[in-house]
Amino acid sequence: MSHTPSRRTVLRGLTAGGLTATGAAVIGFTPATRSWATTASAAGPGALVGTPPLDGSLTTDESSLAAASDDFGHIVHRRPAAVLRPGSVGDVVAMVRFCRTHRLPVAPRGQGHATNGQAQVAGGLVIETAPLADIGPVGPDSTTVTVGAGVRWSEVAKATIPHGLTPPVFTDYLELSVGGTLSVGGLGGQTHRHGAQVDNVTELQVVTGAGEFVRCSRSRRPDLFHAVLAGLGQCAVIVGATVRLVPAPETVRHYLLPYDDLETFLDDQRTLVREGRFDYVEGQVAADADGAFRVPTLEAVAYGPPVGPAPDDTVLLRGLRHNASGVQRADLSYYDFLDRLAPAVAALKEAGLWSYAHPWLNLLLPGRSAAALASRMLDTLTPADLGGPGLVLVYPLLRDRLTTPLLRTPDDPVPYLFALLRATPPEDTATVDRLLTANRSAYELTTAAGGTRYPVGSIPVSRADWRAHFGPEWRRLERAKRAYDPQGILVPGQGVF
Repeated sequence: MSHTPSRRTVLRGLTAGGLTATGAAVIGFTPATRSWATTASAAGPGALVGTPPLDGSLTTDESSLAAASDDFGHIVHRRPAAVLRPGSVGDVVAMVRFCRTHRLPVAPRGQGHATNGQAQVAGGLVIETAPLADIGPVGPDSTTVTVGAGVRWSEVAKATIPHGLTPPVFTDYLELSVGGTLSVGGLGGQTHRHGAQVDNVTELQVVTGAGEFVRCSRSRRPDLFHAVLAGLGQCAVIVGATVRLVPAPETVRHYLLPYDDLETFLDDQRTLVREGRFDYVEGQVAADADGAFRVPTLEAVAYGPPVGPAPDDTVLLRGLRHNASGVQRADLSYYDFLDRLAPAVAALKEAGLWSYAHPWLNLLLPGRSAAALASRMLDTLTPADLGGPGLVLVYPLLRDRLTTPLLRTPDDPVPYLFALLRATPPEDTATVDRLLTANRSAYELTTAAGGTRYPVGSIPVSRADWRAHFGPEWRRLERAKRAYDPQGILVPGQGVF
Protein backbone atom coordinates (compact mmCIF):
# COMPACT_ATOMS: atom_id res chain seq x y z
CA MET A 1 0.00 0.00 0.00
CA SER A 2 1.42 3.42 -0.96
CA HIS A 3 1.84 6.13 1.60
CA THR A 4 1.12 9.78 0.81
CA PRO A 5 3.13 12.19 2.98
CA SER A 6 1.14 14.58 5.12
CA ARG A 7 0.98 18.26 4.17
CA ARG A 8 3.24 19.03 7.10
CA THR A 9 5.84 16.51 5.95
CA VAL A 10 5.70 17.79 2.40
CA LEU A 11 6.08 21.38 3.48
CA ARG A 12 9.06 20.40 5.60
CA GLY A 13 10.61 18.77 2.53
CA LEU A 14 9.70 21.70 0.32
CA THR A 15 11.37 24.12 2.66
CA ALA A 16 14.44 21.96 3.07
CA GLY A 17 15.05 22.39 -0.65
CA GLY A 18 16.35 25.86 0.20
CA LEU A 19 19.15 24.74 2.54
CA THR A 20 21.92 27.25 3.09
CA ALA A 21 25.07 27.26 5.16
CA THR A 22 23.06 28.60 8.07
CA GLY A 23 20.51 25.79 8.03
CA ALA A 24 17.01 25.34 6.71
CA ALA A 25 13.55 26.41 7.79
CA VAL A 26 11.02 23.91 9.05
CA ILE A 27 7.31 24.46 8.57
CA GLY A 28 4.94 23.78 11.43
CA PHE A 29 1.19 24.22 11.91
CA THR A 30 0.10 26.88 14.37
CA PRO A 31 -3.34 25.91 15.72
CA ALA A 32 -3.98 29.29 17.31
CA THR A 33 -3.83 31.09 13.96
CA ARG A 34 -4.80 28.19 11.71
CA SER A 35 -1.79 28.97 9.53
CA TRP A 36 1.59 27.55 8.66
CA ALA A 37 4.45 29.23 10.47
CA THR A 38 8.17 29.08 9.74
CA THR A 39 10.70 28.54 12.51
CA ALA A 40 14.48 28.36 12.39
CA SER A 41 15.97 24.89 12.45
CA ALA A 42 19.33 23.25 12.03
CA ALA A 43 17.75 20.53 9.91
CA GLY A 44 20.15 18.96 7.48
CA PRO A 45 19.76 17.52 4.00
CA GLY A 46 17.93 14.50 5.41
CA ALA A 47 14.90 16.73 5.95
CA LEU A 48 14.43 17.01 2.18
CA VAL A 49 11.38 14.93 1.25
CA GLY A 50 10.54 14.44 -2.37
CA THR A 51 11.31 17.82 -3.94
CA PRO A 52 12.60 17.44 -7.49
CA PRO A 53 16.08 18.44 -8.68
CA LEU A 54 16.08 21.98 -10.09
CA ASP A 55 18.16 24.15 -12.40
CA GLY A 56 17.37 27.15 -10.23
CA SER A 57 16.80 27.48 -6.50
CA LEU A 58 14.10 26.91 -3.92
CA THR A 59 14.64 29.38 -1.10
CA THR A 60 13.22 29.88 2.38
CA ASP A 61 15.44 32.61 3.78
CA GLU A 62 13.71 35.33 5.73
CA SER A 63 14.22 38.10 3.20
CA SER A 64 12.80 36.03 0.33
CA LEU A 65 9.74 34.97 2.31
CA ALA A 66 9.16 38.52 3.56
CA ALA A 67 9.37 39.92 0.03
CA ALA A 68 6.92 37.32 -1.27
CA SER A 69 4.58 38.14 1.64
CA ASP A 70 4.18 41.72 0.42
CA ASP A 71 3.34 43.58 -2.76
CA PHE A 72 2.93 47.13 -4.06
CA GLY A 73 -0.34 47.46 -2.15
CA HIS A 74 1.33 46.84 1.26
CA ILE A 75 -2.09 45.88 2.61
CA VAL A 76 -2.27 42.07 2.50
CA HIS A 77 0.53 39.84 3.83
CA ARG A 78 0.46 36.08 3.26
CA ARG A 79 3.63 34.15 4.04
CA PRO A 80 4.59 31.36 1.63
CA ALA A 81 6.53 28.26 2.56
CA ALA A 82 9.12 28.76 -0.17
CA VAL A 83 10.05 30.83 -3.18
CA LEU A 84 11.11 29.29 -6.49
CA ARG A 85 13.64 31.15 -8.61
CA PRO A 86 13.48 28.97 -11.72
CA GLY A 87 16.56 28.29 -13.75
CA SER A 88 14.36 27.01 -16.57
CA VAL A 89 10.75 26.45 -17.56
CA GLY A 90 11.37 22.85 -16.55
CA ASP A 91 11.70 24.02 -12.94
CA VAL A 92 8.22 25.53 -13.12
CA VAL A 93 6.84 22.27 -14.54
CA ALA A 94 8.55 20.19 -11.86
CA MET A 95 7.43 22.33 -8.93
CA VAL A 96 3.86 22.76 -10.13
CA ARG A 97 3.63 18.98 -10.46
CA PHE A 98 5.05 18.60 -6.96
CA CYS A 99 2.56 21.12 -5.57
CA ARG A 100 -0.32 19.51 -7.42
CA THR A 101 0.53 16.11 -5.95
CA HIS A 102 0.60 17.54 -2.44
CA ARG A 103 -2.14 20.14 -2.94
CA LEU A 104 0.04 23.12 -2.11
CA PRO A 105 -1.09 26.52 -3.41
CA VAL A 106 1.02 28.21 -6.07
CA ALA A 107 1.22 31.77 -7.38
CA PRO A 108 3.53 33.34 -9.95
CA ARG A 109 5.00 36.72 -9.05
CA GLY A 110 6.42 39.12 -11.60
CA GLN A 111 7.37 42.57 -10.32
CA GLY A 112 5.12 42.30 -7.25
CA HIS A 113 2.97 45.22 -8.41
CA ALA A 114 -0.34 43.73 -7.22
CA THR A 115 -2.21 45.84 -4.67
CA ASN A 116 -4.28 43.35 -2.69
CA GLY A 117 -2.32 40.13 -2.21
CA GLN A 118 -3.38 38.69 -5.57
CA ALA A 119 -0.01 36.97 -6.10
CA GLN A 120 0.53 35.83 -2.51
CA VAL A 121 0.00 32.37 -1.03
CA ALA A 122 -0.14 31.31 2.59
CA GLY A 123 1.97 28.21 3.23
CA GLY A 124 2.55 27.48 -0.45
CA LEU A 125 4.93 28.26 -3.29
CA VAL A 126 5.59 31.62 -4.93
CA ILE A 127 7.22 31.35 -8.35
CA GLU A 128 9.33 34.38 -9.18
CA THR A 129 9.09 34.80 -12.95
CA ALA A 130 11.86 37.40 -13.24
CA PRO A 131 14.48 34.75 -14.18
CA LEU A 132 12.34 33.83 -17.21
CA ALA A 133 13.80 36.78 -19.05
CA ASP A 134 14.66 35.63 -22.56
CA ILE A 135 13.84 37.93 -25.47
CA GLY A 136 13.70 36.22 -28.84
CA PRO A 137 15.30 37.52 -32.03
CA VAL A 138 13.97 40.71 -33.58
CA GLY A 139 14.71 41.99 -37.06
CA PRO A 140 13.40 44.86 -39.20
CA ASP A 141 10.86 42.53 -40.83
CA SER A 142 9.62 40.92 -37.61
CA THR A 143 5.90 40.95 -36.95
CA THR A 144 6.14 39.37 -33.49
CA VAL A 145 8.62 38.80 -30.69
CA THR A 146 8.64 35.94 -28.17
CA VAL A 147 9.63 36.84 -24.63
CA GLY A 148 9.76 35.23 -21.21
CA ALA A 149 7.02 35.99 -18.72
CA GLY A 150 9.43 37.77 -16.38
CA VAL A 151 10.62 40.28 -18.97
CA ARG A 152 9.62 43.86 -18.18
CA TRP A 153 7.88 45.89 -20.86
CA SER A 154 10.71 48.44 -20.73
CA GLU A 155 13.07 45.66 -21.80
CA VAL A 156 10.78 44.63 -24.66
CA ALA A 157 10.69 48.23 -25.88
CA LYS A 158 14.47 48.57 -25.71
CA ALA A 159 14.86 45.34 -27.69
CA THR A 160 12.42 46.24 -30.46
CA ILE A 161 12.72 50.01 -30.97
CA PRO A 162 16.24 49.84 -32.47
CA HIS A 163 14.67 47.76 -35.27
CA GLY A 164 11.94 50.35 -35.83
CA LEU A 165 9.32 48.16 -34.13
CA THR A 166 7.23 48.26 -30.97
CA PRO A 167 4.45 46.40 -29.20
CA PRO A 168 1.26 48.36 -29.96
CA VAL A 169 0.12 48.93 -26.35
CA PHE A 170 1.95 49.79 -23.14
CA THR A 171 0.80 50.35 -19.61
CA ASP A 172 1.91 53.77 -18.37
CA TYR A 173 4.40 52.23 -15.95
CA LEU A 174 6.87 50.23 -18.03
CA GLU A 175 8.50 48.22 -15.24
CA LEU A 176 5.75 45.60 -15.11
CA SER A 177 6.30 42.03 -16.26
CA VAL A 178 4.81 40.66 -19.44
CA GLY A 179 3.24 37.73 -17.60
CA GLY A 180 1.76 40.02 -14.96
CA THR A 181 -0.06 42.38 -17.30
CA LEU A 182 -1.25 39.60 -19.60
CA SER A 183 -2.91 37.90 -16.65
CA VAL A 184 -5.15 40.95 -16.08
CA GLY A 185 -5.45 42.69 -19.45
CA GLY A 186 -2.91 45.47 -19.89
CA LEU A 187 -4.66 48.78 -20.63
CA GLY A 188 -3.05 51.99 -21.77
CA GLY A 189 -3.49 55.14 -23.81
CA GLN A 190 -3.08 53.22 -27.08
CA THR A 191 -5.90 50.77 -26.23
CA HIS A 192 -8.50 52.77 -28.18
CA ARG A 193 -6.47 52.00 -31.32
CA HIS A 194 -5.05 48.53 -30.71
CA GLY A 195 -7.01 46.96 -27.87
CA ALA A 196 -5.43 45.79 -24.62
CA GLN A 197 -2.07 44.03 -24.42
CA VAL A 198 -3.91 40.69 -24.24
CA ASP A 199 -5.50 41.44 -27.61
CA ASN A 200 -2.04 41.59 -29.17
CA VAL A 201 -0.77 38.14 -28.15
CA THR A 202 -0.46 35.49 -30.85
CA GLU A 203 0.79 32.60 -28.69
CA LEU A 204 1.32 31.74 -25.04
CA GLN A 205 3.70 29.29 -23.40
CA VAL A 206 2.17 28.16 -20.13
CA VAL A 207 2.41 25.56 -17.38
CA THR A 208 -1.04 24.41 -16.38
CA GLY A 209 -2.09 23.65 -12.83
CA ALA A 210 -1.68 19.98 -13.74
CA GLY A 211 2.01 20.61 -14.46
CA GLU A 212 1.74 20.34 -18.25
CA PHE A 213 3.81 22.64 -20.47
CA VAL A 214 1.61 23.82 -23.35
CA ARG A 215 1.91 26.20 -26.29
CA CYS A 216 -1.50 27.61 -27.05
CA SER A 217 -3.01 30.15 -29.42
CA ARG A 218 -6.30 31.06 -31.07
CA SER A 219 -6.00 27.94 -33.24
CA ARG A 220 -4.12 25.58 -30.89
CA ARG A 221 -5.78 24.73 -27.59
CA PRO A 222 -7.91 27.90 -27.88
CA ASP A 223 -9.88 27.06 -24.73
CA LEU A 224 -6.69 27.32 -22.69
CA PHE A 225 -5.43 30.37 -24.58
CA HIS A 226 -8.61 32.29 -23.85
CA ALA A 227 -8.72 31.07 -20.24
CA VAL A 228 -5.22 32.41 -19.55
CA LEU A 229 -5.35 35.86 -21.17
CA ALA A 230 -6.91 38.14 -18.54
CA GLY A 231 -7.67 34.94 -16.62
CA LEU A 232 -6.02 36.07 -13.36
CA GLY A 233 -3.70 33.05 -13.31
CA GLN A 234 -6.50 30.62 -12.54
CA CYS A 235 -5.68 27.93 -15.11
CA ALA A 236 -1.97 28.19 -15.87
CA VAL A 237 1.28 29.99 -15.12
CA ILE A 238 2.40 32.10 -18.07
CA VAL A 239 6.07 31.38 -18.78
CA GLY A 240 6.34 33.03 -22.20
CA ALA A 241 4.36 34.98 -24.77
CA THR A 242 4.58 35.95 -28.42
CA VAL A 243 3.38 39.52 -28.89
CA ARG A 244 2.57 41.47 -32.02
CA LEU A 245 4.88 44.22 -33.28
CA VAL A 246 4.03 47.32 -35.32
CA PRO A 247 6.18 50.12 -36.76
CA ALA A 248 7.55 52.49 -34.11
CA PRO A 249 7.78 56.26 -34.49
CA GLU A 250 11.09 57.99 -33.95
CA THR A 251 9.53 60.98 -32.17
CA VAL A 252 6.14 61.94 -30.74
CA ARG A 253 4.35 65.15 -29.85
CA HIS A 254 2.91 65.10 -26.34
CA TYR A 255 0.07 67.44 -25.34
CA LEU A 256 -1.48 68.33 -21.98
CA LEU A 257 -4.77 70.16 -22.53
CA PRO A 258 -6.52 71.71 -19.50
CA TYR A 259 -10.30 71.78 -19.27
CA ASP A 260 -12.75 73.79 -17.20
CA ASP A 261 -15.38 71.07 -16.66
CA LEU A 262 -15.57 67.30 -16.57
CA GLU A 263 -18.33 66.74 -19.11
CA THR A 264 -16.63 68.74 -21.88
CA PHE A 265 -13.38 66.91 -21.13
CA LEU A 266 -15.06 63.50 -21.41
CA ASP A 267 -16.87 64.48 -24.61
CA ASP A 268 -13.65 65.64 -26.28
CA GLN A 269 -11.89 62.44 -25.22
CA ARG A 270 -14.70 60.43 -26.80
CA THR A 271 -14.41 62.44 -30.02
CA LEU A 272 -10.68 61.86 -30.22
CA VAL A 273 -10.80 58.09 -29.80
CA ARG A 274 -13.66 57.71 -32.26
CA GLU A 275 -11.81 59.75 -34.87
CA GLY A 276 -8.43 58.14 -34.16
CA ARG A 277 -6.85 61.56 -34.31
CA PHE A 278 -4.20 60.72 -31.74
CA ASP A 279 -2.23 57.52 -31.13
CA TYR A 280 -2.51 57.83 -27.35
CA VAL A 281 -5.33 59.38 -25.31
CA GLU A 282 -5.62 59.49 -21.54
CA GLY A 283 -6.53 62.09 -18.90
CA GLN A 284 -6.30 63.05 -15.26
CA VAL A 285 -8.43 65.01 -12.81
CA ALA A 286 -6.73 67.09 -10.12
CA ALA A 287 -8.00 69.02 -7.11
CA ASP A 288 -8.47 72.77 -7.23
CA ALA A 289 -7.40 75.23 -4.53
CA ASP A 290 -10.45 74.28 -2.47
CA GLY A 291 -9.65 70.55 -2.60
CA ALA A 292 -12.46 69.71 -5.04
CA PHE A 293 -11.58 67.37 -7.89
CA ARG A 294 -12.72 69.41 -10.86
CA VAL A 295 -9.56 70.22 -12.83
CA PRO A 296 -9.37 67.81 -15.79
CA THR A 297 -6.38 67.58 -18.13
CA LEU A 298 -6.52 65.67 -21.39
CA GLU A 299 -3.29 63.91 -22.32
CA ALA A 300 -2.81 63.13 -26.00
CA VAL A 301 0.12 61.99 -28.12
CA ALA A 302 0.60 62.01 -31.89
CA TYR A 303 3.25 59.75 -33.39
CA GLY A 304 5.60 61.27 -35.94
CA PRO A 305 7.45 59.68 -38.88
CA PRO A 306 7.72 56.99 -40.02
CA VAL A 307 4.37 56.05 -38.44
CA GLY A 308 2.55 59.28 -39.17
CA PRO A 309 3.08 62.76 -40.64
CA ALA A 310 4.90 65.48 -38.74
CA PRO A 311 2.40 66.59 -36.08
CA ASP A 312 0.43 69.73 -36.97
CA ASP A 313 -1.04 71.53 -33.94
CA THR A 314 -3.77 73.21 -35.99
CA VAL A 315 -5.01 69.90 -37.37
CA LEU A 316 -4.66 67.90 -34.17
CA LEU A 317 -6.34 70.41 -31.84
CA ARG A 318 -9.08 71.60 -34.20
CA GLY A 319 -12.51 71.73 -32.59
CA LEU A 320 -11.36 70.80 -29.08
CA ARG A 321 -12.78 72.88 -26.25
CA HIS A 322 -9.82 73.00 -23.89
CA ASN A 323 -8.46 76.12 -22.23
CA ALA A 324 -6.02 77.23 -24.93
CA SER A 325 -3.98 79.43 -22.60
CA GLY A 326 -2.79 76.47 -20.54
CA VAL A 327 -1.69 74.05 -23.26
CA GLN A 328 1.61 72.26 -22.68
CA ARG A 329 3.38 70.68 -25.65
CA ALA A 330 6.62 68.71 -25.93
CA ASP A 331 8.41 66.79 -28.67
CA LEU A 332 10.01 63.62 -27.30
CA SER A 333 11.79 60.56 -28.54
CA TYR A 334 9.43 57.59 -28.61
CA TYR A 335 11.14 55.75 -25.76
CA ASP A 336 11.35 58.89 -23.61
CA PHE A 337 7.59 59.23 -24.02
CA LEU A 338 6.98 55.59 -23.05
CA ASP A 339 9.26 55.93 -20.01
CA ARG A 340 8.08 59.39 -18.97
CA LEU A 341 7.05 58.20 -15.49
CA ALA A 342 10.58 57.10 -14.58
CA PRO A 343 11.67 60.44 -13.00
CA ALA A 344 8.47 60.66 -10.94
CA VAL A 345 8.85 57.07 -9.73
CA ALA A 346 12.47 57.74 -8.77
CA ALA A 347 11.36 60.80 -6.80
CA LEU A 348 8.65 58.81 -4.99
CA LYS A 349 11.18 56.14 -4.05
CA GLU A 350 13.67 58.76 -2.86
CA ALA A 351 10.98 60.35 -0.66
CA GLY A 352 9.86 56.99 0.75
CA LEU A 353 6.40 57.36 -0.80
CA TRP A 354 6.70 54.33 -3.07
CA SER A 355 6.36 52.13 0.00
CA TYR A 356 3.02 53.66 0.98
CA ALA A 357 -0.09 51.46 0.99
CA HIS A 358 -1.98 51.60 -2.31
CA PRO A 359 -5.68 50.79 -1.89
CA TRP A 360 -6.36 51.44 -5.57
CA LEU A 361 -9.77 51.63 -7.18
CA ASN A 362 -9.90 50.61 -10.87
CA LEU A 363 -13.25 50.58 -12.65
CA LEU A 364 -14.62 50.51 -16.19
CA LEU A 365 -17.59 52.85 -16.57
CA PRO A 366 -20.24 52.65 -19.30
CA GLY A 367 -19.72 55.62 -21.59
CA ARG A 368 -23.40 56.55 -21.46
CA SER A 369 -23.17 57.21 -17.72
CA ALA A 370 -19.44 57.97 -17.34
CA ALA A 371 -19.98 61.66 -16.59
CA ALA A 372 -22.63 61.01 -13.93
CA LEU A 373 -20.70 58.18 -12.27
CA ALA A 374 -17.34 59.97 -12.33
CA SER A 375 -18.91 63.17 -11.00
CA ARG A 376 -20.58 61.33 -8.15
CA MET A 377 -17.34 59.64 -7.10
CA LEU A 378 -15.23 62.77 -7.52
CA ASP A 379 -17.72 64.92 -5.59
CA THR A 380 -17.05 62.88 -2.45
CA LEU A 381 -13.31 62.52 -3.00
CA THR A 382 -10.94 64.55 -0.83
CA PRO A 383 -7.20 65.07 -1.20
CA ALA A 384 -6.76 63.01 1.98
CA ASP A 385 -8.69 60.13 0.35
CA LEU A 386 -6.31 60.15 -2.60
CA GLY A 387 -3.08 60.87 -0.75
CA GLY A 388 -0.22 63.15 -1.74
CA PRO A 389 1.29 60.83 -4.37
CA GLY A 390 -2.15 59.75 -5.58
CA LEU A 391 -3.64 60.26 -9.02
CA VAL A 392 -7.07 60.21 -10.68
CA LEU A 393 -7.08 58.68 -14.17
CA VAL A 394 -10.03 58.88 -16.59
CA TYR A 395 -9.83 57.86 -20.23
CA PRO A 396 -11.92 56.18 -22.94
CA LEU A 397 -11.54 52.84 -24.70
CA LEU A 398 -13.25 51.45 -27.78
CA ARG A 399 -15.09 48.26 -26.98
CA ASP A 400 -14.81 46.81 -30.47
CA ARG A 401 -11.01 46.78 -30.07
CA LEU A 402 -11.28 44.64 -26.92
CA THR A 403 -11.62 41.05 -28.12
CA THR A 404 -10.30 38.97 -25.21
CA PRO A 405 -13.30 37.18 -23.64
CA LEU A 406 -12.18 37.35 -19.99
CA LEU A 407 -11.36 41.07 -20.10
CA ARG A 408 -14.82 42.10 -19.01
CA THR A 409 -16.00 45.53 -20.13
CA PRO A 410 -19.31 47.40 -20.02
CA ASP A 411 -21.78 46.88 -22.84
CA ASP A 412 -21.10 50.30 -24.31
CA PRO A 413 -19.18 51.32 -27.44
CA VAL A 414 -16.95 53.76 -25.53
CA PRO A 415 -16.33 52.62 -21.93
CA TYR A 416 -14.06 54.67 -19.69
CA LEU A 417 -11.34 53.57 -17.32
CA PHE A 418 -11.77 55.39 -14.00
CA ALA A 419 -8.98 54.88 -11.48
CA LEU A 420 -8.23 56.35 -8.07
CA LEU A 421 -4.55 55.51 -7.55
CA ARG A 422 -4.60 56.10 -3.82
CA ALA A 423 -1.60 56.20 -1.48
CA THR A 424 -1.54 56.34 2.31
CA PRO A 425 0.95 55.44 5.06
CA PRO A 426 0.71 51.66 5.56
CA GLU A 427 0.68 51.94 9.35
CA ASP A 428 -2.56 53.97 9.16
CA THR A 429 -4.71 50.87 8.99
CA ALA A 430 -7.88 52.77 9.90
CA THR A 431 -7.53 54.90 6.78
CA VAL A 432 -6.72 51.87 4.64
CA ASP A 433 -9.85 50.11 5.90
CA ARG A 434 -11.95 53.22 5.29
CA LEU A 435 -10.68 53.52 1.73
CA LEU A 436 -11.31 49.82 1.03
CA THR A 437 -14.89 50.35 2.19
CA ALA A 438 -15.17 53.37 -0.09
CA ASN A 439 -13.82 51.28 -2.97
CA ARG A 440 -16.51 48.69 -2.36
CA SER A 441 -19.22 51.37 -2.42
CA ALA A 442 -17.87 52.77 -5.70
CA TYR A 443 -17.77 49.25 -7.15
CA GLU A 444 -21.41 48.64 -6.23
CA LEU A 445 -22.42 52.00 -7.72
CA THR A 446 -20.59 51.15 -10.94
CA THR A 447 -21.87 47.60 -11.36
CA ALA A 448 -25.44 48.76 -10.72
CA ALA A 449 -25.01 51.07 -13.73
CA GLY A 450 -23.63 48.27 -15.93
CA GLY A 451 -19.93 48.89 -15.31
CA THR A 452 -17.22 46.44 -14.33
CA ARG A 453 -13.97 46.40 -12.41
CA TYR A 454 -10.52 46.28 -13.96
CA PRO A 455 -9.06 43.65 -11.61
CA VAL A 456 -5.77 45.21 -10.55
CA GLY A 457 -7.02 47.24 -7.59
CA SER A 458 -8.15 46.68 -4.03
CA ILE A 459 -11.88 46.05 -3.84
CA PRO A 460 -13.34 43.58 -1.34
CA VAL A 461 -15.25 41.07 -3.49
CA SER A 462 -16.85 37.66 -3.01
CA ARG A 463 -16.96 34.59 -5.23
CA ALA A 464 -20.50 35.62 -6.17
CA ASP A 465 -19.09 38.98 -7.31
CA TRP A 466 -16.57 37.14 -9.49
CA ARG A 467 -19.33 35.06 -11.08
CA ALA A 468 -21.23 38.24 -11.84
CA HIS A 469 -18.06 39.89 -13.12
CA PHE A 470 -17.32 37.16 -15.67
CA GLY A 471 -20.99 36.87 -16.56
CA PRO A 472 -21.52 34.69 -19.66
CA GLU A 473 -17.84 33.68 -19.62
CA TRP A 474 -18.04 32.22 -16.11
CA ARG A 475 -19.02 28.70 -17.20
CA ARG A 476 -16.16 28.51 -19.69
CA LEU A 477 -13.66 29.72 -17.11
CA GLU A 478 -15.04 27.21 -14.62
CA ARG A 479 -14.68 24.37 -17.14
CA ALA A 480 -11.12 25.44 -17.96
CA LYS A 481 -10.28 25.58 -14.25
CA ARG A 482 -11.47 22.00 -13.78
CA ALA A 483 -9.60 20.82 -16.88
CA TYR A 484 -6.30 22.61 -16.39
CA ASP A 485 -6.05 23.09 -12.61
CA PRO A 486 -7.90 20.03 -11.32
CA GLN A 487 -6.60 20.38 -7.75
CA GLY A 488 -7.37 24.10 -7.63
CA ILE A 489 -3.87 25.09 -6.54
CA LEU A 490 -3.27 28.17 -8.70
CA VAL A 491 -3.45 31.77 -7.47
CA PRO A 492 -5.88 31.52 -4.56
CA GLY A 493 -5.13 35.15 -3.67
CA GLN A 494 -7.51 36.33 -6.37
CA GLY A 495 -10.40 34.67 -4.53
CA VAL A 496 -12.11 33.62 -7.77
CA PHE A 497 -12.81 29.95 -6.90
